[in-house]
Amino acid sequence: MFEEKKQTTALLRPKVWALTLLLATLTPAMAFAEGEALSQEHGNLLWTLIAAILVMFMQPGFALVEMGFSRAKNAGNILMKNLLDFSAGVPVFFLVGFGIMFGQDISGFFGSSGFALSGVDPTSAAGQWDLTFLFFQSVFAATAATIISGGIAERTKFSAYIIVSIAVTALIYPVSGHWAWGSLWGGDELGAGWLEAMGFIDFAGSTVVHSVGGWIALAGAIVVGPRLGKYTADGKAKAIPGHNIPLAGLGVFILWFGWFGFNPGSTTTADGTIGYIAVNTAMAACTGALGAMIFAWIKHGKPDTSMSLNGALAGLVAITAGCYEVSPVGSLIIGLLAGILVVISIEFIDQVLKIDDPVGASSVHGVCGVFGTIAVGFFAAPGYGDNVGIFYGGGSEILVTQLIGAAAVFAWAFGAGLALFTILKMTIGVRVTQEEELKGLDITEHGMESYNGFQIFTNE
Repeated sequence: MFEEKKQTTALLRPKVWALTLLLATLTPAMAFAEGEALSQEHGNLLWTLIAAILVMFMQPGFALVEMGFSRAKNAGNILMKNLLDFSAGVPVFFLVGFGIMFGQDISGFFGSSGFALSGVDPTSAAGQWDLTFLFFQSVFAATAATIISGGIAERTKFSAYIIVSIAVTALIYPVSGHWAWGSLWGGDELGAGWLEAMGFIDFAGSTVVHSVGGWIALAGAIVVGPRLGKYTADGKAKAIPGHNIPLAGLGVFILWFGWFGFNPGSTTTADGTIGYIAVNTAMAACTGALGAMIFAWIKHGKPDTSMSLNGALAGLVAITAGCYEVSPVGSLIIGLLAGILVVISIEFIDQVLKIDDPVGASSVHGVCGVFGTIAVGFFAAPGYGDNVGIFYGGGSEILVTQLIGAAAVFAWAFGAGLALFTILKMTIGVRVTQEEELKGLDITEHGMESYNGFQIFTNE
């Protein structure tokens, strides 16, 4: 009996040692894998937070661009509107807009979860990610709202603008945002909006963010009407130059810098794709500036500074939808075409449609946002994103979907904006008096001057 046990023990000993050795080998590997996953999770959170901070820094960029392209007597009013967009927009999006945009899907058209983040545990990893994602999305919502400010600058009541800004971040932006991005927070559990389910591609928001702001700005400019002295009695457009082009230029460079949070940050993942997305973003901005500069130079005989600055923004807006899907060569072409398009669009809206948009917001963000969205159907390159465009042998399905998405968001944003401004016009009014406009909104709306002791007033 003893000999049998001894023989059994001898047979089992190598197996025990082998199992022990296997466990000793696997335990560090398992710990490493767990640690690697945790590090990736922390990296994703940190990258998303940094990107959100970069996008938040776009707010002063927008303020500087709009102030520079407007007259000195309205600079403080522009600053106040941009301050309001963020100060009111972020809490309103937190309380209302986030639930509509990312809450439980209802028929693909909007989410409904009430106060969607009411039960978040800030001590858990999931809760920490939810709050980081909220912050990232809230700065996008504020961006959509602040685009409107420039399109209706220099003649709009501040009280009316407060209501517009809140309505955009609480309802107008979140509804169409849900159509395209509804499942980004909760994944398939919440269900995608109807455009997302169709395969609509808008990686960082050419349509979802920029076109929404641009089309509402266009609607507002139509309802509010042109600035005094903008058009002669026979309808000819007169230039009303901005008071500080260097200020506008600084704003464009700040926006360009912040866009590296806007586009690469939309991965919400710290991986290698953020590098080529940044390259695509930079390339399109460069050729956008060049395209606008060269086209304006050929057409008017001078390389116009304001058009060149808007060209850089046009390239950035256009590449935002396809920055994950296109190659650097594709981004060069998209940016170049957007730079040319923005010059044509600004002059068409100003001189033919006779709609007064002081900073070209509807052209830069609305028109070029649509162009960039549609361009994905042509330029989506194999090996980059998940789709192949027509120029690389793909079918027309993507293009058709992009056209439907861009048209649907235009109908919603422009229609809702037109209704909102019309209601305000019929109730509290949207425009300051002629006397207030001539004196400037800094004094009449806010009781101060932006450049005390240096201000020069004109009646134009």
